[in-house]
Amino acid sequence: MAGGLADVALRELPMETLMARKKATDNTYVLFDVIYEDGTLSSNRKIFSVELLGPDGDGPAKWLIEAQDRKIAEMSGKVRGPIKTICRTPGQ
Repeated sequence: MAGGLADVALRELPMETLMARKKATDNTYVLFDVIYEDGTLSSNRKIFSVELLGPDGDGPAKWLIEAQDRKIAEMSGKVRGPIKTICRTPGQ
């Protein structure tokens, strides 16, 4: 008897149970409006919500957006000025 009872049990399980499951991901994000010191406005800047789950709340959003700005500057050659204020986009 090769496998015996174990083979019978596996055949009776639905295929979904036997297949590997994908890891759950949180693809939700929070939108922020950013005003730079030169007066320019950048609306609806996306930050993944998992980045904001720590004890600092929205605090990390500023340095995350600054990191996005540095990456964009590297690719485009256009440097953004310092951030003056940052707030969640209304209606979130």
